[in-house]
Amino acid sequence: MAVFSIPPFAERCREAANEAWQASFEHPFVVALMDGSLDAERFRFYQMQDARYLEAYADTCSLISVRYDNPEAKMWFIEGARLAIVVERQLHQEYGRQLGYGPVDIASLSLSPNNRAYQNHLIASVQTASLLEAVSALAPCPWLYADIGRYMEAKLGFVPDEHPYADWLKTYADPAFVTYTNELLVHLQKLADSHDTPELHDRAVEAFVISARYEFMFWEQAWQMQDWPQKAVSDPATDNEGTG
Repeated sequence: MAVFSIPPFAERCREAANEAWQASFEHPFVVALMDGSLDAERFRFYQMQDARYLEAYADTCSLISVRYDNPEAKMWFIEGARLAIVVERQLHQEYGRQLGYGPVDIASLSLSPNNRAYQNHLIASVQTASLLEAVSALAPCPWLYADIGRYMEAKLGFVPDEHPYADWLKTYADPAFVTYTNELLVHLQKLADSHDTPELHDRAVEAFVISARYEFMFWEQAWQMQDWPQKAVSDPATDNEGTG
């Protein structure tokens, strides 16, 4: 099994986010996903929202690459954007065929409140904060998924092909995700070393923790099949009827 290599600053971030991190492993969506009891409608909701989230992840990687002077680091984040769009899309397309949705459905999807908030957090981090904060905000997504993938692999052992979510489980248990995470954490540590101010480190840790919380909320919004409150999406013209 692939092993994480966690540098000191990443370890500090991970410890600060421990409550939300562990809660993801215990969330009923994740538990049901692992044992195969998750109903298809909840998984469909999750997959479609996740497809749109990955667009924001790719945008964040692209914007981070622009802020790097180092060509190797720049190319690494460009490749991260490509992976989010191309490689992950393959998984979504396969489940789309099974669950009855396609690119047009994803493009016209209304983002859940939690999904929109998470995306806004990522984009704001890279547009208005330091590079260290931006990479800190990005890191929980691949790291947590790789961590959950390793956990599921250890719990289940061999994933049978008849498991309804076998492709998902195998994707995130792939050692390549641990390798990607390890490389990302090296970039994070280099930024922390080159921006060695306590105040900036504190803000970067906070950005990481917020993303870890949004990761938990992403499971929750799929479990609840979250929508906007009806009052918030009602027609303003209808609301004003009868007022003088």
